[in-house]
Amino acid sequence: MRATLAALFLICLATPVFADNTPIGFQNITLADPQNKRPLQMVVWYPAATTATPELIRDDAVFFGALAVPDAPPASGAHPLVVISHGNGGNWGNQVWLASALAHRGYIVAAVNHPGTTSKDRSAEAAAQLWQRPRDLSRAIDAVLAQPKQLGAVASGKIAAIGHSLGGWTVLEIGGARFDPVLFTQDCQAHPQLSGCKAYQKVNTANTATSKAELAADLRDKRITAVVSLDLGLSRGMTDASLAAMQVPVLVLAAGVAAPELPAELESADLARRLPKASTQYLKINDATHFSFMAICKPTGEALIEESSPGDGMICHDGKGARPREVIQQQVVQLISDFLAGDFKLVSSRP
Repeated sequence: MRATLAALFLICLATPVFADNTPIGFQNITLADPQNKRPLQMVVWYPAATTATPELIRDDAVFFGALAVPDAPPASGAHPLVVISHGNGGNWGNQVWLASALAHRGYIVAAVNHPGTTSKDRSAEAAAQLWQRPRDLSRAIDAVLAQPKQLGAVASGKIAAIGHSLGGWTVLEIGGARFDPVLFTQDCQAHPQLSGCKAYQKVNTANTATSKAELAADLRDKRITAVVSLDLGLSRGMTDASLAAMQVPVLVLAAGVAAPELPAELESADLARRLPKASTQYLKINDATHFSFMAICKPTGEALIEESSPGDGMICHDGKGARPREVIQQQVVQLISDFLAGDFKLVSSRP
């Protein structure tokens, strides 16, 4: 009992108070796919109708989790839906802080583990099929829409996609951006230091004519009405024409701490310059690193990561002299909430 109370106290200290005390539910669902052999793990956070005591979700020795009531009945009424895409080698737990905060603010939030590019599934064959990532999000949307009694009803015309790192690329693709493998390969010859170039070459994603065609295909889901990119990569392979023609509003957030392998100027800022000015918002958060958009590490988290994977403890770092990660994330949640509230109104008023 004492250990449980201590854990609850720590999570309250580490997790910002994003909203009111609206209860939220949590469900962990597997989306079967016998035909294509690509089952998806999907988790959903949602406004709930419950007085049950919440439990810590995805809280472990390294990262703080968040509080929710497992399998709680959903709240009445229709709610906007957000789907979240994690980065390369990550998992749905990386954005627990964001998913739970948005659920407290009235959103249904679904996050998936992308096969091949998640921490517990590094299949080379699945990783090479980058074009499947946007389709994973479409499958998540299908699944939530099909279960209003279990997860809550989705408000008409209010479905947003948020992605971090490679997840940022994923949500731009589902929002209407088009990727040119030839263009990206050529650009990587000029910028071989970029982490996106190194990851792309490692997974060998466009190694056949068929895979190049799949990657260059139109992967847009017309149900998406807004997109948020969190310090994305691979954006330099997106065509100018497709970005200029984006029909949904986009919020582009960049990490401001200098990183030669993922500089804001060559990725997020470059992307924002090529998107329509009237429907694009761009902000560089000066004291954020690429990893400031991931879960908050516990005091002993970095040491535990270094023990099992030397060098990876950097994911616990923010900028020198930076605000605490939870404060940076408070800002991010507010920026996203304001953006979605304004742009959902804009979309709903369009003819």
